[in-house]
Amino acid sequence: MTDPTALIGRTRARAVETLSLDSTGTRNALSTALVTELAEALTDCGADPDVRAVVLTHTGTTFCAGADLRDPPHPDALVALLRQIVELPRPVVARVTGHVRAGGLGLLAACDIAAASTDATFAFTEVRIGVAPAVISLPVIPRADPRALARYYLTGERFGPAEAVRLGLLTVTADDVDDALAPVLDGLRSSSPQALAETKRLLTARVLETFDRDAAELTALSARLFSSPGAREGMTAFLERRDAAWVV
Repeated sequence: MTDPTALIGRTRARAVETLSLDSTGTRNALSTALVTELAEALTDCGADPDVRAVVLTHTGTTFCAGADLRDPPHPDALVALLRQIVELPRPVVARVTGHVRAGGLGLLAACDIAAASTDATFAFTEVRIGVAPAVISLPVIPRADPRALARYYLTGERFGPAEAVRLGLLTVTADDVDDALAPVLDGLRSSSPQALAETKRLLTARVLETFDRDAAELTALSARLFSSPGAREGMTAFLERRDAAWVV
């Protein structure tokens, strides 16, 4: 029986486990509870030999709005979740049909393959609330074009899926994301589990080097910024739907 209080939906079809972020009331923001439940679901998938691949998707119109400002996860917990996706011995495929903001782009970048519909939108909104995309940089920067990324990191501008493909944040965009993913999932179902795990290890080696080198520093930066007066002003302004004090 489905747990009506669960924040992660789980279904399976032909050895592909689909995990759905299901906290539409918070636009699937990364709360302490959601991060914990997603980590637990991923652990189950990694330990289950009948799971060939994982699809990470969402209910509602937002894939993930970033950190839940009323109940943000500890930076260590977010680092652990992102690393878990990167290290999972199963390919993880993001399926997006809505909006992705801030920390949600960290989830997207941690996945091995990412597909979005043509009406999806993206933004690194951290600078607009007085913080920086610190922890999520661990998977984002190794996988994205740094020159192109600078504009969106520094301005918080919204961009579309074609630009996300150009940046390296998405694999593909299509009007029908499920049609685009059908050959991908069929390919994963046709592949050896051992070969998939080892091939993923090759592909993620540089990303994990970044985690090993920078995680402690970026976690400390995130904690310092979130507790700063500037961030308190930015988050309060966001929740009150007004401009922050620094807007000119």
